[in-house]
Amino acid sequence: MAPSSLPKRADSGDFRHLLVNDVPLLDVRAPVEFAQGAFPCSENIPLLDNEQRHLIGIRYKQQGQQAALALGWQLASAEVREQRQRDWLAFAERHPRGYLYCFRGGLRSHLSQQLMAEAGVDYPLVRGGYKAMRRYLLDELARACAGAALIVVGGATGSGKTGVIRALSRALDLEALAQHRGSVFGALAVPQPSQIDFENAVSCDWLKLRCRGRQPVFVEDEGRLIGRRQVPGELQRAMKKSPLILLEQPLEQRITHIVEDYVSAALPAYRQRCGERHIDQFRADIEARLERIKKRLGGQRHRLVCASFAEAATHLARTGSTEGYREGVALLLREYYDPMYNYQLSGRQGEVLFRGERDAVIAWAERHCGANTPPLGTNVRAVT
Repeated sequence: MAPSSLPKRADSGDFRHLLVNDVPLLDVRAPVEFAQGAFPCSENIPLLDNEQRHLIGIRYKQQGQQAALALGWQLASAEVREQRQRDWLAFAERHPRGYLYCFRGGLRSHLSQQLMAEAGVDYPLVRGGYKAMRRYLLDELARACAGAALIVVGGATGSGKTGVIRALSRALDLEALAQHRGSVFGALAVPQPSQIDFENAVSCDWLKLRCRGRQPVFVEDEGRLIGRRQVPGELQRAMKKSPLILLEQPLEQRITHIVEDYVSAALPAYRQRCGERHIDQFRADIEARLERIKKRLGGQRHRLVCASFAEAATHLARTGSTEGYREGVALLLREYYDPMYNYQLSGRQGEVLFRGERDAVIAWAERHCGANTPPLGTNVRAVT
C-alpha cells in the first residue's frame, strides 16, 4: 500500500489496544530521549536531533512556545524537512496501521503530522504521547502486582528454571526482557536495555497475559537485580509473597546444564569477537566475575575456584573440550550457590505447591494453571 493511499484515521488514546496488539509506533522524540526509554514496538525517527532539541528547549523556557516554534522552523531547512518526510513516509508504508508520538503528544507530534500531511499522508498520533503511555504502564504494573496471581518457579542454580519458564504458556520471562541470565556470570553478548525499557517491557508482557485470562502467571525466582536492571519494587514484593513450584534436578545434571549454557554456548561469540585470543579473553572474564564475589566466597574458596577454572582454560586450549570446567562449577554450586539458595528458600513466605524434576513441573503447571484452565483455587493441594 502506497503512503498516499492510506485511509485517514483518528488519533488514539487507547493505550491498551496499542500495547497489547504490538501496534508499530513512530517515536519522533530526540535520540537521547529514546535511549532513556521507549516502548517495545517503537522506532525512533526524530523530528529534532539532540542539539536542536536542546536549543529549542532553551528558547521555549526563555521566550515561550511561539518563539520556540519559530526557531524550530528556522532550524528545519528544506533539506532537513525533506529527509524527515522521506523517513516518516517510509515508516508509514511499512506500518500503515501505526501511530506517532512525541513526549507529551503536543507540539512535536503535531508538527510531524503536519509535515507528513504536506507530503500526502495523514498519520494519527498517540494522545498524551510517551508520558501518558508510560504512566499507563506504570499504573497497570502496580495494579497487576497488587492483585497478583503469580506462581514463582524456584530451584537451585543450574536446575533449568529459565527453560521451564520458556516452556510454559503463561509465563513472564524476566531474564529475556532484561537480556541477562540473572547471575554474576549471566551477561549476554548484547547490551541490556535501559531500566525504563525493561520496566515497560515487563508491564507490556504482563498486560498481554492478563488480557488472555485470569489464570496465574509463572515467573522465575529472581533477586533484586538481573544484571544491572532492577526488578520493579512492586513485583519484587509480590514475588516474595507468592506460592512456589520447585524444580529439583540432580547435581550432575545441573553441572552439565551450566557448562553447556555458560561455557560451550558462550565460546562461539568469544571466538567471533576475539579470534585466536578468545580462550584467554573468556578466562579473563570469568576471573573478573569471580573477583566480584570474592568476599562472599572467602579467600580460600576463591583461590580454589580460580585455579580450577584456569586449569580448565588450559585444557580447553589444548584439547577443545569444555569438560574441565565441571570441577570449578561443582565447587561453586556446593560451596556458594547451594548454601545461598537454601538460606533464601528458608525465608520465603509463599507456600510450596509442587516440587519435582523438569518434565513433572511443566506438566503440573500446564495441568493446573494452563491458558485453558480456570484460575488457581483452593482445589489445588500443596505437595511437599
